[in-house]
Parts: sequence; structure tokens; C-alpha cells
Amino acid sequence: MSTVRPTVAELSERLWTGFPEAVHIGVEDDSAAHAGHAGAQGGAGHYRVQIVSPVFAGLRSVARHRLVYHCVGDWIPGRVHALSMTLSTPGDQA
Repeated sequence: MSTVRPTVAELSERLWTGFPEAVHIGVEDDSAAHAGHAGAQGGAGHYRVQIVSPVFAGLRSVARHRLVYHCVGDWIPGRVHALSMTLSTPGDQA
């Protein structure tokens, strides 16, 4: 049975709901680059996610990633196979 991966718009909406204070959220569907990969065979997607949010202040990388996984965890591993994340605060951008 094939799984329908979320669209960029669906994933973006889910992230904006989870991070309403974010100053930037970018999502790229990188699934085509992973065609043939075992995780992609069932239809689950690979994405690159960039989030700039003050909520990440004072958090280490693992804690930042956990916050993102909390937003989309119900889609993993069924609809989303992999997320490549760049997570920063507005101050990190300076």
C-alpha cells in the first residue's frame, strides 16, 4: 500500500501551527533526490525544513529537533520518512 506524502503546503501549515511565533519557515520537498531509497518506496517523503523562531532560544539542537518532531510525529514514518532540519533563533541569523 502506497502512502501519500504531505505537500509542501500541508507540512508548512503544520509547522506554522506548531511555531506561530516563527519569523521564517521554509519547506522543500527533497523526495525526488531519494527515489529508490528504501524509505521512499512506500511513498513517504523527504523534506528540508528551515525554521527561525525565538522559541529555540537556549535550547540545544536535540531539544529543537524534538519540538519539530512533536508537530509532525504522527506523520513519521508513514507520510514523512526524513526531515533535514536547520533550526535557529532570530539572533543566530546575525
